[in-house]
Amino acid sequence: MRIVRFKAGGKAGYGVLESTWVVEYSGTPFAGFRRGRRRYPLRQVVLLVPVVPSKIIAIGLNYREHALELGLPIPDQPIISLKPVSALIGPDDPIVYPPQSRRVDHEAELAIVMKRRCRSVSAARAREYVLGYACFNDVTARDLEAREGPSARAKAFDTFCPIGPCIATDVDPSALTIETYVNGELRQASNTKELIFPVEDVVAHVSQVMTLLPGDVIATGTPPGVGPLQPGDRVEVRIEGIGSLKNTVVRL
Repeated sequence: MRIVRFKAGGKAGYGVLESTWVVEYSGTPFAGFRRGRRRYPLRQVVLLVPVVPSKIIAIGLNYREHALELGLPIPDQPIISLKPVSALIGPDDPIVYPPQSRRVDHEAELAIVMKRRCRSVSAARAREYVLGYACFNDVTARDLEAREGPSARAKAFDTFCPIGPCIATDVDPSALTIETYVNGELRQASNTKELIFPVEDVVAHVSQVMTLLPGDVIATGTPPGVGPLQPGDRVEVRIEGIGSLKNTVVRL
């Protein structure tokens, strides 16, 4: 399934992408998810943030070459930080360039969406607790990060957490092509097989620290090639088997 949240005719709900159609479903992907009778042409709906989590966990420096490009040591265990839910935006929503920053970077990432409550799970069983995967852009005010270190502010601005366009439930996350394009120009290109800590290890590690709830999101880290965005830019995160997440940068 490619699960979406969408708006049509003033009503918001869950559905599933089937070719160029969105099929309406009742319930949620976490309980009572049943196919409905109505379907809508994709061009006539607005795709929303595909899930509203209780928390968003971000894993840092999870690609060796990204750590090297930042001049930082390779971690020996996953580095955990948090992004606020208030930063969430969906497909085609604008990323707002904050006046406090002079350099805002894109960071393409594979996001894990949790299916059920998860606490102290083993890596061997971790995928049993995963609903699926989404495209994620861990937008970062790089100049603030450089000045303040790994503080929350650099990644916490409103609109700094694009996710979507769907939650893909039937992909193998171990070897997916991941790319970023800015105004059609390729900026990042890698594969999730290059992750230092794969999905199973990430879920297991985070679950030893905090209880994961249905809908919680874990961003697995960005590959090398992060770079600046400017107002007016169109940024696109593409992940094999999931789709394309596009957002435009604006200055208010």
